[in-house]
Amino acid sequence: RCVFCCLFWCDIHAGALSDLKFKAAASFRDFLLIRSLLTLVHHLLLCVLVIRPKRVIKLVPEYLLKKRKAYQAIKATQAKLALLDKRKTCKGKPLKFKRLEDFLKQSHRSHRDDTRIERLRHRPPAPLPPAKSKLAFAVRIREIKGVSPKVMKVIQMLRLRKIFSGAFVRINKTSMAMMKIVEPYVAWGFPNLKSVRELILKRGQTRVGRRSVPLTDNTFIEQHMGKHGIICLEDLIHEIYSVGRGFRAASNFLLPFKLSVARHAAKDKAGLMKDVGNPGFRSTDINSIIRLLN
Repeated sequence: RCVFCCLFWCDIHAGALSDLKFKAAASFRDFLLIRSLLTLVHHLLLCVLVIRPKRVIKLVPEYLLKKRKAYQAIKATQAKLALLDKRKTCKGKPLKFKRLEDFLKQSHRSHRDDTRIERLRHRPPAPLPPAKSKLAFAVRIREIKGVSPKVMKVIQMLRLRKIFSGAFVRINKTSMAMMKIVEPYVAWGFPNLKSVRELILKRGQTRVGRRSVPLTDNTFIEQHMGKHGIICLEDLIHEIYSVGRGFRAASNFLLPFKLSVARHAAKDKAGLMKDVGNPGFRSTDINSIIRLLN
């Protein structure tokens, strides 16, 4: 209340002194001095009104701070133990529930494979194809869940671990026996030069470390296969198709070909299997399968 009274008094006297300029001021210099003093007092009073007292921060008791710190330490320990338990339970592949029908189906398939392989032993070996047919291309078109361990081993040797994957095979007595073992799951035949070229140019890849690298650079091919006389992509195609001395190195240099299947075709398995055909020896019809899946 006193501050507002002072302001009111200053305003009144400032207005009154402004009239003295025209009426009865002793001197113009005194008038200016008094007016400047009153203005100064007016500003000082305004500053006093604007400035607010500082807030006093209440101090937290020491026992409460210790209690908070201990609680945070307990929560951090609990979170760490929960993370370790989660890692223990999630370690490795999750358990998958299997029905009894699945075990029976796999057992029947394995038994059927063993019986078929045992019968092949008592039959005469398959005759070798003509000498001009030295190269074969094998592609897996059937699932292999529950197959015999012998069949699984041959499929791994042929590097056909995934469905619709293919690889080149040299035709000889051993490879013919291997093809007989995996005949219900693999389609194979004799590819022509056009099929070999399209496969290598479109889907040819090799492994560098843990990465799959497409074959797009002749310098890269020369760096890895130069010691076998292969310095470019055309040399690699020629070595594979002619089954030369460096065929084994060239075949190992190439990763298994991952052939593609259209999404709508993958959903219609009956229609896809009808287009692909039956597994087994397909002779030159393997080229139509390569055109379909490449």
